[in-house]
Amino acid sequence: MYEVSIINLVCILLLGVVGTITYYRKSLDLLGSLLMVVMGFIILFSAGFKWLILILIFLILSLIATKSNKQFKKSIGKYDGQRTAKNVISNGIVAFFMAAFGGFYFPFVGGFIGAISTATADTLASEIGILQEPRLVTTFKKVPPGTDGGISILGTAVGVLGAGIIGIAAAAMGIISNPLLTVQIAVISGLIGCFMDSILGAVFEVRGFINNEHVNLLATLTGAIVGIIFTMI
Repeated sequence: MYEVSIINLVCILLLGVVGTITYYRKSLDLLGSLLMVVMGFIILFSAGFKWLILILIFLILSLIATKSNKQFKKSIGKYDGQRTAKNVISNGIVAFFMAAFGGFYFPFVGGFIGAISTATADTLASEIGILQEPRLVTTFKKVPPGTDGGISILGTAVGVLGAGIIGIAAAAMGIISNPLLTVQIAVISGLIGCFMDSILGAVFEVRGFINNEHVNLLATLTGAIVGIIFTMI
C-alpha cells in the first residue's frame, strides 16, 4: 500500500507539472488544462497509475508533434496553437469512459488502449504528416497539406509509430497479460481509428456536416470498439 501511495503521489505531481506546462506554453487554455488534470485524477484513482501513464505518453507525444515545424504550419494556415477544453473532451472522453468502467468489464481495457492509440496516431499523423503532400483518402487525388481527409505515407508511418509506442508501453506495464496482443490492439486499433478520422474528414467534415471535435470523438470511439473486439476474441 505504501509503494502504491508513493506511485500515486508521483503521478499527481506529474499531472500538475504537465497541466502547468500545457497552460504556460499555450498548448491548452486554462479550462482545457484544468479539465485534463481533473480527468487524469479520476483515471488515476478509478483505474490506476498504469492507465494514467498511457495518457501522459499521449499528451507528451502530442505536445511535441503539435509544436514541431511551427513556422511551416503557420505559413499554410494549419497551426492550431492553443487548444481548448473541447479538444480535451473530443480526444479523451472515450478513453476516460473506458478507464472509469474498465474495472467492471475487462474488454474496456482493450477499448482504452484502442482509444488512446487512435488519439496518438491521429495527432502525430496530422501534425507531422502535413510535411508531405497528401492524397484524399476517398479518391487518392493529390490535395494541399492540411486538407480534411488527406493521408500520406509519412503521416501513416508516424501514426503507426505513435500507436506502437502506446502498445509497447502498455505491454511493458502488463496492462493486458499478453504483451503481443497488447501491441496488436494498439497498432491495429490506432491505424483503423486514424483512417476513420480521415474518412470522416473527407466525407462529412469537408461538407460542414460535422466539425473536427466530432471527427476526433468518432475516431477514438472507433478505435475503442476495435480494441474491445480484439480483447474479446
